[in-house]
Amino acid sequence: MTSLLVLGGARSGKSRYAQQRVEACAGRLAYIATAQALDAEMADRIARHRADRDARWHTIEAPLALAAAIARAGESHTAILVDCLTLWLSNLLLADRDPQGEGATLAEAIAACPVPVALVANEVGLGIVPDNALARRFRDEAGWLNQRLAAMADEVVFVAAGLSMVLKGAGAVVSGV
Repeated sequence: MTSLLVLGGARSGKSRYAQQRVEACAGRLAYIATAQALDAEMADRIARHRADRDARWHTIEAPLALAAAIARAGESHTAILVDCLTLWLSNLLLADRDPQGEGATLAEAIAACPVPVALVANEVGLGIVPDNALARRFRDEAGWLNQRLAAMADEVVFVAAGLSMVLKGAGAVVSGV
């Protein structure tokens, strides 16, 4: 694994799949978390995710500075898991940052990283069209970010109902448009 993008819906099993792939790497592993514990429910989710990881994992919190976190983690870890790009995008929009520019910087950091990087992202474009401008912008930006990272990733996997389907890489059955 050099770069892996794992896509799927909520509770699809994408995080578990990505974590298992990274755990197959030897050495010290970096978990770059983009979530922020802004309420009790999110704090509980974060605690459950931490409990699922063993002592090889080092957690780095990067709600906004994701590219810099990847660059730093690549210097001292043997593999990196970023979970998740969708929360990172939400953080960018709420902070009034430029998702396109940040996405380009992220792609550069991944390409320059000397260790394998696995990225988790929700595929949010499969549902209904949102009823407000911010939600529609979020959906569009998520789609563009996923396309950008899928184009550069060595592997892209879609997870639904705990089952994985390789979209790009070894065993791929679907080609790009």
